[in-house]
Amino acid sequence: MPFVGAAVGLTYMGIGRKIIARVQHRYGPPIFQNIVDVLKLYSKKTAITHGVMFHLAPNLAITGTISTLMFIPILSGDYPIRLFSFQGDLLLIMYIMVFGCLAMALGAGQSGNPNSAIGVSRGLTQMLGYEIPFVIALVILMVQNNTTSLLDIIAAQNTVARWNIFHSPFAFIAAMFAFLGMMGNKPFDVPIAPAEIASGPPSEFGGKYLALMQTNRGMFAFVKLVLYTDLFLGGAATFVALLVKTFALYLVQLFVGIVNPRFRTEQSMTFFWKWPSVIGLIGLVLVLL
Repeated sequence: MPFVGAAVGLTYMGIGRKIIARVQHRYGPPIFQNIVDVLKLYSKKTAITHGVMFHLAPNLAITGTISTLMFIPILSGDYPIRLFSFQGDLLLIMYIMVFGCLAMALGAGQSGNPNSAIGVSRGLTQMLGYEIPFVIALVILMVQNNTTSLLDIIAAQNTVARWNIFHSPFAFIAAMFAFLGMMGNKPFDVPIAPAEIASGPPSEFGGKYLALMQTNRGMFAFVKLVLYTDLFLGGAATFVALLVKTFALYLVQLFVGIVNPRFRTEQSMTFFWKWPSVIGLIGLVLVLL
């Protein structure tokens, strides 16, 4: 499943690059260019070293992503793929989703590159912003369904009308704003900001290190898309349905990024703590009442 997740995530990113290029009246790279680039990077050697954490960071980041993936139900039909899901798994997922970001921060911080340090500072700051509406949305779903199990939340969405996108619209809106921040596209690409800080945290990494980071980026995108599909779109009974739902979610954040410029860090934080958090709190009060 980690290989499937990385392949799907990198392919979605390739399709996204193609769509952005067409919007900008360019042809764009091939859809599978990201996969080709990652395979090429794995064949390269790297002689740069900045300490132990510099070497460990890409491995720790992808370990956190794989661990998160292992506790998210992939399919829920007649032939389910539940992996290691268990009662209370949503609490664990909330915890380990940040592990990769923290590992990246430690490695980039030890690299000594000022662009990396700026990117880490921006990324951790923005993470504090979007985590609040995301957690509020999850609490709404936990209270509404009286469970912390993803399997039970999926089971409760047994018809389209019961999907949480319709059944808990306030939670969905708050979570979708948080999702835009998690994906890191415009207007929330302040940690990467290629025109300002040369891609931020990964600036000093190359070769196999960069390949691991790009693999982790594609896999983590797949993790977040599947998680949101399970939470708000009733899960997926087949792999085709999973691809349709996750790609639809991917297009939402892609189109938002195409038509918006980048926020400054303080604008991003103000946005997350204002609109989605307020919407989430309104939804939480309604559920409690």
